[in-house]
This record gives sequence, structure tokens and C-alpha cells, in this order.
Amino acid sequence: MNWEPWAGCYKVSDGCMYCYYYGPYSKRFGQNTVTKTDDFEKPIAKTAKGAPKIPSGKIVATCFASDFFIAEADEWRAHAWSMIKQRQDLEFLILTKRIDRFLVSLPLDWGDGYDNVNVGCTIENQETADYRLPLFLSYPIKRRFVACAPLLGPIDLSSYLAGVEHVTVGGETGREARKCDYDWVMGIREQCAEVGATFWFKNTGSLFMRDGTIQRINPYKQNSLAGAFGINILDGKKLF
Repeated sequence: MNWEPWAGCYKVSDGCMYCYYYGPYSKRFGQNTVTKTDDFEKPIAKTAKGAPKIPSGKIVATCFASDFFIAEADEWRAHAWSMIKQRQDLEFLILTKRIDRFLVSLPLDWGDGYDNVNVGCTIENQETADYRLPLFLSYPIKRRFVACAPLLGPIDLSSYLAGVEHVTVGGETGREARKCDYDWVMGIREQCAEVGATFWFKNTGSLFMRDGTIQRINPYKQNSLAGAFGINILDGKKLF
């Protein structure tokens, strides 16, 4: 289930260069004006019969058409947080490249975090890992995960995995996609296995390298091919 309270985004780091949503070959290219959507109050909206439009028990991917912490949405975020707090029967999944705006974006009653909010920090290379993850780990968050996507190089996460529940890895998708090397994926998997974090190889990306050979992968096969390697470490837990 997706909830897009606002839409519109723009580049903040190298991983945004060919974003599947706003990159130069996306049909949505140029949509960098951040606007509130008609679905803004979706979490508390009801059907004609009075039932919640988002049924209880759902995982709600939040603001994947933008960034929940983008500065242009500051005036709307307090109400978004209030709706999240009202729906304790839902799990909200918030993924961000703007973790450095986390503290200035919190509701007054956040404390050490809301029980129904999973916060994910996106990184794409060692540089973004070394900048974003120390910040991420210093903030009051009850449930944390890391998304290495698009994975653009080898990343050493070993000093950052304490307190992280889960790591997702994925390649870059699109006409201009940069390669994703299977060795980089396996390196992160081994780091997760060592500390007991769950791991999900979500997709290969469009340009996938394994054993020195690079293949261009059909977008519709990238998820299934990643799954076929059988390297996920999930222990029956939900996929973030």
C-alpha cells in the first residue's frame, strides 16, 4: 500500500542522477515542484460505508514519489505525522536520502520514536554511507533499516549495522543505469550475516555484473533474477 502525501523531488546526491522516478528518461522528468496531493489525508480517509480506506494491518510505503523530509513539505508534515500517530494499526515505511533533516522534521511528541514507524536511510556508495549513517544512528528511531539503492560501488557497513534491523540492496534501473556488481551485493550480505541483520537483494538493476560479465537485464525480470540467487536472509520477517 502506498501513500503519497506530496509529490515532486530533485537531486541531492549521485544516486539521484538517473532516478527511475525523476531521472532524465523518466516520463515524470521535470516534476521537481513539490506539491501536496489529493491523497494527503488517505490514512484517515473512509469509504462511503465508513470503513478506513487503508485497512488495518497494512504496511504503508510513505512518500515514495518524493522525500518525506524534503524542505518544501515542512508546512504539511506536522499534519502528516498526526495522521501517522492516529493509525497505530498500520506500519508506516519512510525511506529518505535527507536524513540530515530528520531532527528538524520531527513532531513534538516523537520521544524515542513512534512504534508504528520504520525509518530507512538510503545510501549508494561509501561516501554517502559515511556521511548519512552516523547521523542516522545518532537519532531516536525505534526501527531502522538501510537501503543500498542504487548500489553504485562496494560499501563497508560493518561499523554501522549495530541497531539496524534490515538492509535492502538494489541496482539502478533505466536506460542510463550504472552497473551493479554481484560481488558488492555479496559483500553487504556477508556483513549482515555476521551481525544477524536481515538482508534482501531486491533487484539486479538494468546493468548487472557477475563473474566479470555484464548483462543488460529487462526491467520486468530484475526482481525475479535477484530472488533466484537465493541469498536473502529474512528469517520469516517482513520485507521492508
